[in-house]
Amino acid sequence: MVDYCIKIMAELKTKENKASVNQFIDAIENSSRKKDCLIIKKIMQDITGKRAMMWGDSIVGFGRYHYKYASGGEGDFFITGFSPRKQNFTIYIMPGYTGYQQLLKKIGKHKHGKSCLYVKSLDDIDLDVLKELIAASVAEMKSLYQTDL
Repeated sequence: MVDYCIKIMAELKTKENKASVNQFIDAIENSSRKKDCLIIKKIMQDITGKRAMMWGDSIVGFGRYHYKYASGGEGDFFITGFSPRKQNFTIYIMPGYTGYQQLLKKIGKHKHGKSCLYVKSLDDIDLDVLKELIAASVAEMKSLYQTDL
């Protein structure tokens, strides 16, 4: 199982840093993509109660959880987040989408991997369903891991 989200956790390439989330979003040239970033940021901030932080150079993450592999490797990663990639927005739901099939059926036009939801625009999806999905995944992470929430 080599999913991008799992891979970046194993390699520890994506770490929380002090870069400005506002500057990152302000630098987005496409006005509708910038607007979508601000909407997703507010949704995730409201649900987690945490302020947005940059993780690596292109992921906006919220909250933090501590993971530990059976092999002994461990670290910290964001609980939920997003990245405004060129092709699609990537919305990260860290417990994965396996248990959320009913919500995925209702959310609208999307693709998904194990922990990544890909949408072209927020106009393509139901924001109430997205909020429900994010809230459920945050609650699941809180029940499974030591978090800062």
